Amino acid sequence: MTSQVPCYTIINSPDMEVPNEMQLKQELEKGDTNVKIETLKKVIKLLLNGERYPGLIMTIIRFVLPVQNHTVKKLLLIFWEVVPKTSADGKLLQEMILVCDAYRKDLQHPNEFLRGSTLRFLCKLKEPELLEPLMPAIRACLDHRHSYVRRNAVLAIFTIYKNFDWLVPDGPELIASFLDTQQDMSCKRNAFLMLLHADQERALNYLASCIDQVHSFGDILQLVIVELIYKVCHANPAERSRFIRCIYNLLNSSSNAVRYESAGTLITLSLAPTAIKAAASCYIELVVKESDNNVKLIVLDRLVAMKEHEGMEKVMQDLVMDVLRVLAAPDIEVRRKTLALALDLVYSRNIGEMVLVLKKEVAKTHNVEHEDTGKYRQLLVRTLHTCSIKFPDVAATVIPVLVEFLSDTNELAAADVLIFIREAIQKFPALRALIIENLIEAFPQIKSSKIHRAAVWILGEYVEGPQILEVIAAIQQTLGDVPMVEAEQRRLTGEQSNEEQQQGNANSAGDGSATQGSGNASNKVTSDGTYATQSAYSLAPVAKAEKRPPLRQYLMDGDFFIGAALSATLTKLALRYGDLEPEARAQNRLTTQVMLIMSSILHLGKSGFPSKPITNDDTDRIFVCLRALSERTPEAVSVFTQYCREALGKMLDAQADEDQRVLKEKQRATAKVQPDDPVLFAQLSNGRDNQLGENVFESSLNQALAGNKTAQQLSDVASPNSKLNKVTQLTGFSDPVYAEAYVNVNQYDIVLDVLIVNQTNDTLQNCTLELATLGDLKLVERPHPVVLAPHDFCNIKANVKVSSTENGIIFGNIVYDTALNTNVVVLNTIHIDIMDYIIPASCTDTEFRQMWQDFEWENKVTVNTSFTDLHEYLRHLLKSTNMKCLTPEKALSGQCGFMAANMYAKSIFGENALANLSIEKPVDDPDSKVTGHIRIRAKSQGMALSLGDKISSSQKQSVQAA
Repeated sequence: MTSQVPCYTIINSPDMEVPNEMQLKQELEKGDTNVKIETLKKVIKLLLNGERYPGLIMTIIRFVLPVQNHTVKKLLLIFWEVVPKTSADGKLLQEMILVCDAYRKDLQHPNEFLRGSTLRFLCKLKEPELLEPLMPAIRACLDHRHSYVRRNAVLAIFTIYKNFDWLVPDGPELIASFLDTQQDMSCKRNAFLMLLHADQERALNYLASCIDQVHSFGDILQLVIVELIYKVCHANPAERSRFIRCIYNLLNSSSNAVRYESAGTLITLSLAPTAIKAAASCYIELVVKESDNNVKLIVLDRLVAMKEHEGMEKVMQDLVMDVLRVLAAPDIEVRRKTLALALDLVYSRNIGEMVLVLKKEVAKTHNVEHEDTGKYRQLLVRTLHTCSIKFPDVAATVIPVLVEFLSDTNELAAADVLIFIREAIQKFPALRALIIENLIEAFPQIKSSKIHRAAVWILGEYVEGPQILEVIAAIQQTLGDVPMVEAEQRRLTGEQSNEEQQQGNANSAGDGSATQGSGNASNKVTSDGTYATQSAYSLAPVAKAEKRPPLRQYLMDGDFFIGAALSATLTKLALRYGDLEPEARAQNRLTTQVMLIMSSILHLGKSGFPSKPITNDDTDRIFVCLRALSERTPEAVSVFTQYCREALGKMLDAQADEDQRVLKEKQRATAKVQPDDPVLFAQLSNGRDNQLGENVFESSLNQALAGNKTAQQLSDVASPNSKLNKVTQLTGFSDPVYAEAYVNVNQYDIVLDVLIVNQTNDTLQNCTLELATLGDLKLVERPHPVVLAPHDFCNIKANVKVSSTENGIIFGNIVYDTALNTNVVVLNTIHIDIMDYIIPASCTDTEFRQMWQDFEWENKVTVNTSFTDLHEYLRHLLKSTNMKCLTPEKALSGQCGFMAANMYAKSIFGENALANLSIEKPVDDPDSKVTGHIRIRAKSQGMALSLGDKISSSQKQSVQAA
């Protein structure tokens, strides 16, 4: 651009009629103060919207400037900020000399508010001709009695020195002497800030003179001191010894913001264990004492980042118990992050203490029913599970605590306990007796069919010796009387006879029909001793709640899958008992007892008593068990006694291999030094490279600019090629106005940097970028109109707020005025890709199934691709959708002509996206294309549809490329 237009304060205004200049002049001349205020507001809004009223300046100087009303004064400050102050040839308007004189008087006004607000206005002026006559008055304000005026005078001198240093050549010296005499913290902070940026040496001298009093300063000044120390020590590492003690002192500041910044600065200046420990302890204190959950999460992220640094992790391991204090916070996300951090830091020396704390937390959740209590219990169970697997020594103390969860009403926590018990009983043979004993004890209190089923399987697989009879006795106790059909019939007839007894056997079966007309009656005694008669027809029959043993109740509810699991368990126990017991009579007695239970379950399933009959699959499984016991063929016996346990061992080994693979991938991703990296010689470096840890201010700036992207992505964003890839052409090259936009997608907003080029020989007045959005996007502010000279160009920025994960469209046009008419150029649409908001994530199979069941929106996409290999298509799909494949690599390996895989991703807004891939191709035809479909499920319709559109478009591109 030929000249840079300053950025003004933007005031949003609704559409209003544009009055003519004469009408505005009359209102400003003859109206009272209120009319002048309203008219002045109207003029400011019109100026901001691109209107020009050069004739109004003199009217305002004559009739509005002398008014002593505070509101008028404030509005005039905005007016003089936005009104054009130069003529067409770039010279300052003559009228501005009068304005300058008026502001000189305001700078000497006895009212401190007028002085201060005028000084704030002068910070925005970019015309040195206007500022030069005001300099003596600005300097005089430094000695004003009121701190509001003094601190704004410092800011005014700072901005004037920064922009036009020749107007105040002795600025740093003036402010340094001012700083020595000040007591007010806000004045000291502004003065110190100026010295920090204008003359660092003077700032350091001042800091050195008062370094022992820093802890007594206000927090606003302490923050600037921290920034100065950081900059100086990074530029000159030799200065660290002078100021590191000051940073240590600021760790004990009363302000949380100062403590946070000091801790961050300390770990960049020193990697000594004492410094790391002090900074980490400060962060932990902040998390514990701060009430805002967002602050807790931010500080926890800093602790996690410290833990990932190789040199800091060992020091932080001693702070595990302090980290666990954060569990007192009620927020589930804070607790989840805290447990994950503690689990990464814990080691053999403090695992015992951590387990004690977690056991106390478990005890606290027993009688508290809160919204997130169930999730928190599940988190505690998983953490204790991981602790026990990593450190087998503590498993013996953890198991009795966790087994108590089996009787919990929260099925999720109980299921996690059983997953842990199953893994522990397989991996730690020495603990089997203890686990079995606790499991038998808890067996009758379990309340869920699913948990009972898994517990029955574990007992059947691992019980040995005399405990076999204990388990069968526990099962019989929770099953009730056998045979069950006869027991149910007795219960039914028993209830009927009780009813007859209650009715006093008034009616016999023979004459029941004769007495039907008159109705059954029972005598009651009233309070005065007389008899009252009440008809039996008026008494509603009350159904009694039937209390049955748990396993019997599941069967009566139609859940016969537990019956099939029970049969398999009893078969294993009977076969194992046969190997232990030499006496045939005892063997046969137990076998017949077991077979009676199985046949009784079969009989009950077909009797009509349960709410649902037994399924054919469960019937077949129970028959297989009966046949295995009666015939005892070697093949059947080996399946029940050997192969089941081997299958579990293989599954656990596969899980362990998968965990190791993921861990290796993470380690590979965080490799610090590549083989071809240049060697860094400390003697040859200038003291600034990689010596002082992470550059906190740089990294926080990068995070702010690029959302929560990784270091690799940040470097990609910064590269010129990446920027060029994100440029979208909005108009054609032959249009009178050419426009293109650089689209930068951040975490919660989209920044459009639009380049507009005037390709005509005319001046374009009021050139305005008008935008509109489709989808869950919202335009934050209307871009400001600009004036474009012939063949001139300008950049206009527009912000669009994003609130959910779905595809969005930004469209609009450019409107401009020429000498003859108003013209419109329609812009090309900008498509916002859903992939900018989706990141791969992982969850357990149970969570995936639960979410799949809960989510109501499903989108089915048919596979239409040129790929001929199933694995290649899966890789292409994962790359184009940013999803993570949850199905293990071993389950997908090999070629069988069919593939099914589950995929999962999470948006930055916390929304979940699930997908299930089912594809196939004939094995005998290698050139045939992959066919099948993908089902997508999400909580919101927009996300399911947007993800489906993304898959469809990626398939089209691959087909076109082929």
